[in-house]
Amino acid sequence: MSVKIRLRRMGRNKQPFYRVVATDSRCSNSVRFLENLGWYDPTRSGTNFTLKMDRVEYWTGNGAILSDTVKSLVRKARKGEPMAAAGVASEPAAPTDVEPVPATGPVVDPETGDTPPEGVASGEPGEETTAP
Repeated sequence: MSVKIRLRRMGRNKQPFYRVVATDSRCSNSVRFLENLGWYDPTRSGTNFTLKMDRVEYWTGNGAILSDTVKSLVRKARKGEPMAAAGVASEPAAPTDVEPVPATGPVVDPETGDTPPEGVASGEPGEETTAP
């Protein structure tokens, strides 16, 4: 089986968006593909593509042929386009170092501002609820 790494057109009319796929060269571009290797958006400014370089290396090591445009994208990714080869989106991620603080003391009802009556669980760990 002869494998090609090429672009698969997605998107709407006059708004092209491409997926970089490894496919059997005998299949058309829109039918089947072996693996999705990334994406390319020519209408986007800045970082407009992402590639899984480890998988591209795998397929080219096994004899896959790159199309001209994919060859250009791989060259840019190897040259060090920012975040293109990393496989991450261009938007910054939300901060993940914020941890929730566990509540201490009795739980207060947000609507009335009252504490629960005796015998009702206040939400503290290790406290058991008793049915009246």
